[in-house]
Amino acid sequence: MKKIFAIAAGCLCTLAVLAHGQVLSELSMPPNGDNQRAEISQWIGPVKISIEYHSPNVHGGGGADRTGHIWGEVVHYGFFDEGFGPSHAAPWRVGANESTIITLSHDVKIEGQGLKAGTYALFVDVEKEGPWTWIFSTNPGWGSYQYEPKYDALRVKAIPQDAPYTEFMTFSFDERRHDSTEAALQWEKKRLSFKIEVPNVNQLYVDAMRRELMAWPGFNPENWDTAAQFCADNKINLDEALVWADKAINSPFRGAVPGRRDFLTLSTKAAVLRAMQRTAEADTLMEEAIHLPGTDAFQIHSYGASLLAAGKNDKAMGVFKFNRDRHPDQFVTWIGLARGYTALGDKQNAIKSWEVALQHVPENFKSLIPRMEKALKKLQEGG
Repeated sequence: MKKIFAIAAGCLCTLAVLAHGQVLSELSMPPNGDNQRAEISQWIGPVKISIEYHSPNVHGGGGADRTGHIWGEVVHYGFFDEGFGPSHAAPWRVGANESTIITLSHDVKIEGQGLKAGTYALFVDVEKEGPWTWIFSTNPGWGSYQYEPKYDALRVKAIPQDAPYTEFMTFSFDERRHDSTEAALQWEKKRLSFKIEVPNVNQLYVDAMRRELMAWPGFNPENWDTAAQFCADNKINLDEALVWADKAINSPFRGAVPGRRDFLTLSTKAAVLRAMQRTAEADTLMEEAIHLPGTDAFQIHSYGASLLAAGKNDKAMGVFKFNRDRHPDQFVTWIGLARGYTALGDKQNAIKSWEVALQHVPENFKSLIPRMEKALKKLQEGG
């Protein structure tokens, strides 16, 4: 009986040592080695990526300077038998103490390879020569002591880069784009990264908007218009976007919320039609939009400017002339004429229009004067 109690006591002592200072400890204690717990998150559109890790420092182990002794010594090369736990060939746990964990809210691509939404342990195979390997494992384990290749969900190669000295091992998200980012690990004088992509990020936005429009946001016609415009801008989900645009114009919820037939909503529907290559219908709708009583000079000007950008100079000039007739007291109409005449090569009328515009600049548009003067000077000098 005494022998049984002695064995039990020994097991408890071992477990106490392992648990001391860890996140899963029963008591709130500092982390082992004072390797502080850290977490970083980044969104790619509606997709959230989080990395949790314990951050060792170069001057660890009682403050000793380990510069030049991290890679290949503190962090072993290859798969190493730690002499503890079931694994006889463990990669680096990417930090200290518990396993480093990465959580993905949606499916993503890592360096071009698909990885399902979920939570993964993140390991690295560090090599003396050649590329290193990021390993995403479905078995978080504790550190890499329980690592087994059969749980690998993905492996991707990465080339370590020389980097400025970093005392504490740190993760960051760099090169942030609309549909991607780069997760980077930096420690001592090395940096290792992997690219995370969400190629269907716009579809995820559309799916979210569809759900939201069926709830309280759907009682606001502006939200239907915004959703339709998003689809037009990104040339996605166009058939449904046309329905959304119509709801913004008419009644998103019959008998509850009135739609609006104005320049903005008609412009959105026209944008959807144009994205669907139904240009004639879009042009007809825009003609209606600019002739509505409530359409102001700046809205008409913006439409004319978009026609100029599309190379439709004659049509743009017609819009600018209509704007001048409709809103003779607005200085922006002279800007439109100046740009239109310039595009058509009518230098004399372009110069005259710029001169008139400069004489009637409102106080709140004085910041435009240098650009207007530059355009006028260019014409006067034969540009």
